[in-house]
Amino acid sequence: MSVRGFAAALGVSPATISQIENDKAQLTVPRLEQMAAVLQTTAGEILAAETPPAPTAAGPGGPGCAPAGAAGPDWRRYEPLRLDAILAAALAEFLELGYHGTSMRRISARSGVSIAGIYDHYESKQSILMRIIDVTMVDLEWRIAAAAQEGAGVIGRFCCAVENLALFHTYRRELGVIGVSEVRALEEQNRAAVAARRDRQQRIVDAMVIDGTRAGLFATAVPEDAARLVVSMCAGLSNWWRPGGRLSPESVAAEYVEFALRLVDCRERPPSAAT
Repeated sequence: MSVRGFAAALGVSPATISQIENDKAQLTVPRLEQMAAVLQTTAGEILAAETPPAPTAAGPGGPGCAPAGAAGPDWRRYEPLRLDAILAAALAEFLELGYHGTSMRRISARSGVSIAGIYDHYESKQSILMRIIDVTMVDLEWRIAAAAQEGAGVIGRFCCAVENLALFHTYRRELGVIGVSEVRALEEQNRAAVAARRDRQQRIVDAMVIDGTRAGLFATAVPEDAARLVVSMCAGLSNWWRPGGRLSPESVAAEYVEFALRLVDCRERPPSAAT
């Protein structure tokens, strides 16, 4: 696809594409999603595209995983998310009062942005919630794509995927809470879009467990159920894990990798995963 054709599909000028390509214009999440749709991929896969093929050595981050710090985006590293003042205020309000208990007036007071100013950026409270969930999904999508490429073999990929899910739901705990508790507040079309993205993430883990079962590495008789249970177990971390508690995110992730290997009845675990 030429730059001109890509720009036409996006409804922007070729000069805009050139500015984004050369890091002279800000690439927003909605624009990234639009680009991904045109290219028939996902934002997460675009962000993880520079991840190199997986080394075969086991690393300290998890059994069968390469050492942290390899070239490409580091899915184990969590920097604070760059939320604008409106989104940050809305996130805090949703966590405190819930979506339905939060008003635009409260978001305005907390963010320091006038109500009119909020509407300049977001057309409704629903669009604010969708943007928060979108930021959450984009962050998760590129990380799971990178983690899945890093593991050595079926077991290594599975271990890295579980480690990633556990790290995400501890480091991004607040986003995880919103993703679970406020999905019911989404309008039908938005809820369906979010559900489709979640289903894609679930299918990644489903495929790993099914592949492991077919290869005789996992002995579970119900691979799809086991995969769903693993994902649900990791997502549940957002409900109970707190910073400063008994376990760090990395310690939790190591425990949850062990739990997941037992759930799928892994018969050939890497040495670093042995008890």
